Amino acid sequence: MAESGSGPEVTAHGSTPAQHQPSETPSLAEARSAPGTPLIPRPHIAIVQGLIGSLMMLVGSVGTGWMALGSPMVRNPLVIAMRTEGWGIYTSTVLLTFGAMLLMRSWIRLGQRLAGWPEGSLRAVVAAIIAWSLPLFLAVPIFSRDVYAYIGQGRLMEAGENPYTTGISTLDNWFMLGADPAWAESRTPYGPYFLWLAHLVVKVTDAHPDLSGLLFRALACIGVALCVIYVPKLAKMHGFDGARALWLSVANPLFLISFVASAHNDGLMVGLAVAGTYFAATGRPIRGILLVTASIGIKPITILLLPFIGLLWAGRNASWPRKFATWAATAVLSFGVLFMSGIPYNLGSGWILAILDPTPGFTGYSPSGFLGMQVNRIGDALGLPGGDIARVLRTALKYLGIGIVVLLMFWGEGQRSHRVVRRMGLAFAAVVMLSPIIQPWYILWFLPFLAVTGIKNNWQVRVLYVVTGFFVIFGAQDQLSVWPFIEVQWDVSTIAYVIALAFTAYLMLLDPHTKHVLIEGGPRGWLERRRRRRSGQ
Repeated sequence: MAESGSGPEVTAHGSTPAQHQPSETPSLAEARSAPGTPLIPRPHIAIVQGLIGSLMMLVGSVGTGWMALGSPMVRNPLVIAMRTEGWGIYTSTVLLTFGAMLLMRSWIRLGQRLAGWPEGSLRAVVAAIIAWSLPLFLAVPIFSRDVYAYIGQGRLMEAGENPYTTGISTLDNWFMLGADPAWAESRTPYGPYFLWLAHLVVKVTDAHPDLSGLLFRALACIGVALCVIYVPKLAKMHGFDGARALWLSVANPLFLISFVASAHNDGLMVGLAVAGTYFAATGRPIRGILLVTASIGIKPITILLLPFIGLLWAGRNASWPRKFATWAATAVLSFGVLFMSGIPYNLGSGWILAILDPTPGFTGYSPSGFLGMQVNRIGDALGLPGGDIARVLRTALKYLGIGIVVLLMFWGEGQRSHRVVRRMGLAFAAVVMLSPIIQPWYILWFLPFLAVTGIKNNWQVRVLYVVTGFFVIFGAQDQLSVWPFIEVQWDVSTIAYVIALAFTAYLMLLDPHTKHVLIEGGPRGWLERRRRRRSGQ
């Protein structure tokens, strides 16, 4: 992984607010050509490496991505070989996993190469997002198969059924179109606007699984484009570098994999929410409320943002009566539009059920799920009803998250836009992190709001590295699709896991460009400072 022409190594991603940076920063070309100036590392090297990683994932997705059994691609001889022959399955697994990890490294290196964030950095980050996204746009869905459930939702709408009360198992051939069996009896968790869009996609494509997947992916990419436009603007108005905020959030491999390759509708949800926040923060509250309402109409979870949109409307140093007035006006406008939106197709207010009746169960890697499992074990060992105690704990943590939202509504440091948007991001993070179920892409719901209000180049950015890496590794080994009637000598999930861990060890211990960021500047740096303090005594 050594890179030629990288010039002197630089430390990563300064987070100094824009107003504290030099007023005249030379462009990359000027700095490179100035006599006596050290060569600035070239960002295109990292961009090209990330593109190679994305292309590897594209090829690997053919053999291990989520392909509907009813897809015409299943009858292609090359696809058959890639999905039924041992060499094809193993090659696809290696390419998909190695490509994802190479994309992870390229993201870190891009931030290092743009350290200081000189003029031209924003163009480089946008170029990286485009280059890394194009192969993922054409890939077979990876890391999730939810896009096929969207087809089922659209077919329910086409059949005149209400997805808030009816599961997709009532449809003929639903399994052949790729949906996970977990969706068979599940009510939709989506808002009315997404159901309208799903109906339109199914109507246009006649429920063709591959064409429908591309259209759903295009909808998600609209959200990605909104983030590309408005994340830098929000960061700049809050005094932080827009290129760095965009690199942290949108160029993030987890963001691109989840919202482009996986085609999650969360991409459109987040993009509308970020755009709405920008307009509310720049004195256009009605447009902001309508955009956030559109986001709620995709997935209702962004209803959590409305109180903070009301605070942005109230403005700086607003009195409590004005805050309550803008909260009331925000709620009346948003909920009024949403209730009117339930009239077409007789959907009613079913979107409320998506909030009040969430998906049951828990994930073992969520804080709530992990603690619940430990309490369950301890309770059972002591002869107590461990399962009941664990359920009480998970419920308590879920309501604690809601309590934090309410607290941040009423309490915070100042009413400036920067503070309000920061509280918005923290409130969103509290609800996600204390929920019993955390899917990898849930982290991306609040990441842009934290990025535009400053993620410091210390433990904060390292936590982002760890979380991003964890979920990329998790998806690479957990979400591989191998047909159940195919027998392979070695388990592909184990192969993917070993490759991901080996690549991670390389990044942390051997790679001369990344190890100091992930280890030496973190735990190793802390231990070194401790040693020096002790020796000084």
